[in-house]
Amino acid sequence: MRTVYLGTSQFAATVLEHLAAGSHRPQLVITRPDRPRGRGKKLAAPPVAEAARTLGLDLSQPEDVNGEEALVRIAAARPQTVCVCAYGALIREPLLSAHPMLNVHPSLLPRWRGAAPVERAIMAGDSETGVAIMQLTAGLDSGPVALCERTAISEEDTYGTLSSRLADLGSELLSRALDDPPPFAEQPEDGVTYAEKITAEDRRLDSARPAAELARTVRALTPHIGAALELPDGSRLGVRAAREGVSIEATEGALEARDGRLWLGCREGALELLEVQPPGGRAMPAADYVRGNRGFDRPMR
Repeated sequence: MRTVYLGTSQFAATVLEHLAAGSHRPQLVITRPDRPRGRGKKLAAPPVAEAARTLGLDLSQPEDVNGEEALVRIAAARPQTVCVCAYGALIREPLLSAHPMLNVHPSLLPRWRGAAPVERAIMAGDSETGVAIMQLTAGLDSGPVALCERTAISEEDTYGTLSSRLADLGSELLSRALDDPPPFAEQPEDGVTYAEKITAEDRRLDSARPAAELARTVRALTPHIGAALELPDGSRLGVRAAREGVSIEATEGALEARDGRLWLGCREGALELLEVQPPGGRAMPAADYVRGNRGFDRPMR
């Protein structure tokens, strides 16, 4: 089947790699323009652009996917289906109705419609999530669903491990939908939740929250965004791995080192920081961070 692929993120790049390896190799890939990234704010290509170049696929990076330039490029590829995955911008008319469109969405719709479904599922403590193949419509991830598969969320899953598993699952479902187009069913109105975009406030580890919630936040934002703890001097200590302490007493809001282990006292329980990233530094085990801060460590009470 002739396809055009629209995507931007690393998740979308993984799905693209699977699609290009099969019988539905895209005639054209559309992704977002290069944007400044990192501390140096150097222009960097989206993961999908890098994947398309590696795969030798025709690539376009229009400023507006709904603009005339993009419409002409897509029409010239004569797609039987336009595949969309984590593109990161709204697709509007007339493009929306110009071609059949399949969207790969990593959640169990109608739960977690929106921008950050994988992160929000982990943050909420969901026991499972999945991938839905849906028809793209004007609503926010509200179109009818053709295929859906579930996967468990373990207590060790981070965004990195879960999104990788979901990308593989989404790739399989997309190929199935293209091989043998299934019927679509409208989403139920019950159970709708929205996965809002991750904000700076979402990244902040607030000790007024339970330790269990903060541990899930760290997992949900690792390794791509990162959670952080505000230090007394106003700097931020990145937290790359953490877990809820069991039977540990710690003062709420206090960052305490005991016997080489680092703890944050929370409203409920204590959070053990396992891997941290000091301001301007590299990620390191919390024990190394403790050793590098003289007078910080003290025996466990």
